[in-house]
Amino acid sequence: MSATSPGGAPRSGPSATISSIAAELGVSVPTVSKVLNGRTDVAPKTRAKVEAALERHQYKRRRRGPAVVGPPLIDLAFHELDSAWSIEIIRGVEASAAAEGVGVVLSEFGGRHRPEQDWLDAVLARRPLGVILVLSGLGKAQQHQFESRSIPFVVVDTAGEPPEDVPTVGSNNWNGGLSATRHLLRLGHRRVAVISGPADVVCSRARVDGFRSAHAEAGLTVDPSLIRYGDFYVDGGYEHGKDLLSRPDRPTAIFAGSDMQALGVLRAARELGLHVPRDLSVVGYDNLPLTEWIGPALTTVNQPLHAMASTATRLLVELSRGEEPELLRVDLATELIVRESTAPPAE
Repeated sequence: MSATSPGGAPRSGPSATISSIAAELGVSVPTVSKVLNGRTDVAPKTRAKVEAALERHQYKRRRRGPAVVGPPLIDLAFHELDSAWSIEIIRGVEASAAAEGVGVVLSEFGGRHRPEQDWLDAVLARRPLGVILVLSGLGKAQQHQFESRSIPFVVVDTAGEPPEDVPTVGSNNWNGGLSATRHLLRLGHRRVAVISGPADVVCSRARVDGFRSAHAEAGLTVDPSLIRYGDFYVDGGYEHGKDLLSRPDRPTAIFAGSDMQALGVLRAARELGLHVPRDLSVVGYDNLPLTEWIGPALTTVNQPLHAMASTATRLLVELSRGEEPELLRVDLATELIVRESTAPPAE
């Protein structure tokens, strides 16, 4: 006779086994095992029943060391993989993983902030030490698929607000937006625009909040038409930059929410015959290596991408060993790097 809760439903808990779940569902033990191991040769309806039972009973497989022959692996997954920003994250993860004797499997979600089931199945079949998700996350059911297989995961630069129990690594985006805007206001600029990333991404909104806070601190009102949400890529900076700089009341400074968008702003300014920094000051975000070499060298907010990636990797390895980390949420400090693309506004 199975234990029940006061409401009469099967009691969830760690006592559930593959055998008990198989018996409850009327399926074979190998069928439950196939689902746990990410095998695709299970009927979709049966798979869904098994996953629901695993979640209902909060089943969690004990980690018994590497499940596959070969070196241990970490899965590193991006929502989109086509920028110098991504390369810095990859370098940081690869360096830390190599120091631990761990390989890295790289993938992307084609612009989506959540993976599809095919990707999850492939990861479950590999049974890596853990997974690092960049600017992406998991739904509740997807999260439990990892938890039931004892596959830990860490999120770098969360797209949305993650649950409290999800390990995350990022940087202080609000302070980055604050310091960038403070710098421009202290130079004497009074019409400052911001081109952040997508509006549905947490770090984008945090940078805009810092932008607003710098204005409030200076006793200035923000013109809502000067707040734009782009895409973190060159095209977004170019399109919004061209629009902003074509206005008769154009801004004298633009804070771009990424270095790539700042490059787009610089091109828009050049096409419109504006000189940087004489006619327009520009601040980027990330401090990518290329920012020192463009002309003029870009003033930018240093986001410690390599350190974020290394921290996430170390945290994941600790979790894979069953260790309890001191912190589940880590926000590293940002720093404004002043170069040649900012100056006081022309008289």
